[in-house]
Amino acid sequence: MPAIRLLPPRLANQIAAGEVVERPASVVKELVENALDAGARRIDIDIEQGGVKLIRVRDDGYGIGEADLPLALSRHATSKIESLDDLEAVASLGFRGEALASVSSVSRLSLTSRTEAQEAASRVEVEGRDMDARISPAAHPVGTTVEVRDLFFNTPARRKFLRTEKTEFNHVDECVRRQALSRFDAGFTLRHNQRVIQSLRPAADSLDRERRIGALCGQQFIDNAVVIDAEATGLRLWGWVALPTFSRSQSDLQYFFVNGRVIRDRLVAHAVRQAYRDVLYNNRHPAFVLYLEVDPASVDVNVHPTKHEVRFRDGRLVHDFIFRTLHKALADVRPDDHLRGAAAQSALREEVGNPGVAGGGTAPITDQTLSRSWGETASVFPAQANGGHQPSQDWQARDQMGFYQSLNEGGGLAGREQSAPDPGLAMGQPTPPADGEAEPPLGYAIAQLHGIYILAQSRQGMIVVDMHAAHERITYERMKRALAAQDLKSQPLLVPVSLAVSQKEAALAETHGSDLQQLGLQVERIGPETLAIRQVPALLRGADTEQLVRDVLADLIENGQSDRVEAVTHELLGTMACHGSVRANRQLTIPEMNTLLRDMEATERSGQCNHGRPTWTLVTLSELDKLFLRGR
Repeated sequence: MPAIRLLPPRLANQIAAGEVVERPASVVKELVENALDAGARRIDIDIEQGGVKLIRVRDDGYGIGEADLPLALSRHATSKIESLDDLEAVASLGFRGEALASVSSVSRLSLTSRTEAQEAASRVEVEGRDMDARISPAAHPVGTTVEVRDLFFNTPARRKFLRTEKTEFNHVDECVRRQALSRFDAGFTLRHNQRVIQSLRPAADSLDRERRIGALCGQQFIDNAVVIDAEATGLRLWGWVALPTFSRSQSDLQYFFVNGRVIRDRLVAHAVRQAYRDVLYNNRHPAFVLYLEVDPASVDVNVHPTKHEVRFRDGRLVHDFIFRTLHKALADVRPDDHLRGAAAQSALREEVGNPGVAGGGTAPITDQTLSRSWGETASVFPAQANGGHQPSQDWQARDQMGFYQSLNEGGGLAGREQSAPDPGLAMGQPTPPADGEAEPPLGYAIAQLHGIYILAQSRQGMIVVDMHAAHERITYERMKRALAAQDLKSQPLLVPVSLAVSQKEAALAETHGSDLQQLGLQVERIGPETLAIRQVPALLRGADTEQLVRDVLADLIENGQSDRVEAVTHELLGTMACHGSVRANRQLTIPEMNTLLRDMEATERSGQCNHGRPTWTLVTLSELDKLFLRGR
């Protein structure tokens, strides 16, 4: 067996660099975080050839004293923590003291710095197998400049894994974007091959912050975003969340910061998905820029060398706080909020010369998505639309219709007798506002088109409402409120269901027995790998009980809690609401149409149906004028 020997410093640092320095963007992240920790208010980043040839980061921070320069490039040397107590309440972005040493071991690095107390600056470089530091005088203002040249020049195997110049720079650009979103008080300039890509001034007030958000995330995002700011139990969550109609095909516009540190966390992602659960279409992703402020002692940032992951001391508290805050923010969205985004979308369409209409007032959904949306909408209409096909859960809806009627008693249009189909255009006179009365957001109904759409007019233009989708959301929200008021009742099973599980799942079910009971499930452990299901929620007595319990246990293993029963319950309520809502070809009177519009304005999440499709859209007067070439 070979003898044990101490690794050379350079090799040890190169091994550490494998964790810290993955690509040029990793270097930029570490250097920018150091600049921010040094109190920088201006950070200039110069990149050449995607960062492989040159990365230069200059800041106006406190600087580094000449005596400390040799230590700055040494491993495990830092000014940010001194003891274990400091590590357990880290308030700075960096603290491990290994970034500069790791970077210098795989590149040609020089660091020039000057403090306010010094008359001249100094430069430090490392070279040779032992990485001895060499210090020389230099000219530099107060602050620090780090130059990283020829990244991975001495580790060709790592360099082979780098992508094209464009791809690597895109990663650098995204890294700078995240840092600029994390610190509004600092200005950033990013240049690539001597061309300015980003130039951001410090954002002192809320207007400047929104301008920076618009510059980095797109003006459409800020036009369709809701501002939130909530505090509870030592936690504060603030930022911007996009309306459900402004959804994305991928999760590329999701930024979450904890105490100014950008993170990726499964617990946070689950809380956000849960908040958006019944307002997003298909597999669309929400967009948000959110900031969580917590006591540094309650979050562990020393989880991974890249510091992208954190661990909360009380994960359930953080999860519930994020979910409740976002859930309330989305529930409070009303047509007024959608109209603001719709007006911005209209202006953008006029600017680019596209007369198309945004779905749900604001949604930038693709043509393929809209085609799917129409196909799914048709599936709840009579046989003429889809050959009489019914959703797969019809039997559940019929089985629970008595329950639905008790919840939705006097539920308006759903309980009225449907008139004969009339595929034409039902016309009527709108109800004008009384003297001094403000016009409602969705205006007043003037007609019904093909028994499917309600046409309403407002001062902004014409509003088109999907009659069935809108009433489906109204009915669904009523049923959820009624169910919450009655509490979730359990029903004992005549014959308990035996379920074979792993020992881990069986132990989990035994430990979380009271949590399962709150979900309406009574589950007992009757063997090392066997569970007995004795009670299930009354509303879900026809569901797949075994699969439901397995899914709940899987959620408990992954997230420490489960909303599976609530999700299945709401899915069933959505099916019942779909069957109980006004159908296509139902001719409505003008008062009925206006009643539906007023109900939409008072209903939570009325901008989308239960499946996430938009319920209404706005065609502004300027768009109509453009279609008919008026004013030319």
